[in-house]
Amino acid sequence: MFLFDNHIHLQPSGRCVDAINDFEKFGGTHIMLCHTPYYEFTGAAPGDYESDYSLTLQIAEKVRKETNVNVFVCIGPYPGDITFLMKSMTLAQAKEKMMKGMELAAKLVREGKATALGEIGRPHYPVEPEVWEASNDILRYGFKLAKDANCAAVVHSESATWQTFSELAKMADDTGLPRWRVVKHYCPPVVDEKENHGIFPSVLAGRDNIKSMLKTSTRFLLETDYMDWLQRPDAVMAPQTVPRNMKRLLAAGAITEEQIFKINQENPEKVYGIEIR
Repeated sequence: MFLFDNHIHLQPSGRCVDAINDFEKFGGTHIMLCHTPYYEFTGAAPGDYESDYSLTLQIAEKVRKETNVNVFVCIGPYPGDITFLMKSMTLAQAKEKMMKGMELAAKLVREGKATALGEIGRPHYPVEPEVWEASNDILRYGFKLAKDANCAAVVHSESATWQTFSELAKMADDTGLPRWRVVKHYCPPVVDEKENHGIFPSVLAGRDNIKSMLKTSTRFLLETDYMDWLQRPDAVMAPQTVPRNMKRLLAAGAITEEQIFKINQENPEKVYGIEIR
């Protein structure tokens, strides 16, 4: 049985491989390691994407060497970077730097060093209208690059509403990126394609969420959004949550092996163009 966490972060100053040991101990087999800014931990300058991406790839390789877990990587300029960059440069300069970071991420995907662009998007907190517009331009550019690289885009944004789904779907259509290759991270349990406009939901792996979604569809991915911050242990969810809850629900008869296969193998294989083996 393959069990896949679609969105997990690891920090060089956090538990790192030890967290994945927990995931593996509970039966977890595959993760999507999602890039996160490291400047708050390393002291590097915001927007130093070459160094930041290199660190994410190094962490991925460390996990591969020290565990039996298969690691895929999504990489890209974190949407909140724009706020940090504007402390030392203009909005136009920050936008250009993030677009260059997007280009570098797409290059790493084309080279086979990463699987997807992510998490990219727009700030989840209030910003000035011009910053919002610039963030949408950066995201739209990311969608275009994802289409050209034949990969998925993992989106970080405000809480997803009908309007959010609609806007993301339009961006995808405008750039030629298939809607099902737009993965909405930290998504509410909205799996009906009429409601989410064909965007692919990645939902926190709580048992109530899973039970609710199974009433409608198996068209979703599961994530913990584990942050690996020592000051916030097990935030957002503990790294073992996906395999633990899959097995508990199976034992309780609340999910079938066929549904587990669909969610943990077939869905990520389709969305990311990968092999879960």
